[in-house]
Amino acid sequence: MSSMPLYGGIERTTAVVIGTGLSGLAVASELQRRGVASIIVDGLDLLGAGHPANTSSLQRCDAADAASLRERNEILRHLRNYAASHKLDVRNNIRALQLDLLEAGTDGSPTEKWAVQTPGGVLLADHLVLTRCAHSQLRRMLSELGMAAGQNLMAAMHALGMYLVGVGELITPTPKEVLRQAKVVGQAISAKVHPNGIPALLPGGFALAAPA
Repeated sequence: MSSMPLYGGIERTTAVVIGTGLSGLAVASELQRRGVASIIVDGLDLLGAGHPANTSSLQRCDAADAASLRERNEILRHLRNYAASHKLDVRNNIRALQLDLLEAGTDGSPTEKWAVQTPGGVLLADHLVLTRCAHSQLRRMLSELGMAAGQNLMAAMHALGMYLVGVGELITPTPKEVLRQAKVVGQAISAKVHPNGIPALLPGGFALAAPA
């Protein structure tokens, strides 16, 4: 938990997505279709970290063939068009500098809220989605936030409203796997935001219709 002072302006949203590449746009599009507001920032440069997290885009795997790269680029093109036409709040030149898990308020607000420090101020959200973040870095981040992940990293993260998209165990996920992860995360966050049933999905699901 943190009592970090909040500098600059404060904006509130339901979810902050860190990463404006394929993974970030996929989950932001899925959230938008499910009626969940989000702000998407370019990446993560943790203050004091020796190596900033590469969350700005899905890196191309050296072993990827031409067909896979074409598929990735076509899906990314579609997602960018979807983001533009549906006015998703994509901030390509803004990077997160610090992540903090805040204490619960006394007004009945959710138990945890995320504060994402950026150069222009603080984004407050109930849910945080990370893309292209290594498991070792995640464990370090969780430790710095005062959380003991134990053996079940994902369960610990989900309990705190933190999710991953675009992350594989050993290799870069395929575009279809990224879309599958985005759909799963979108459903999980939507279920918390709309516990009594989600609203009707908005159209535009080409890129999100990959098989599970």
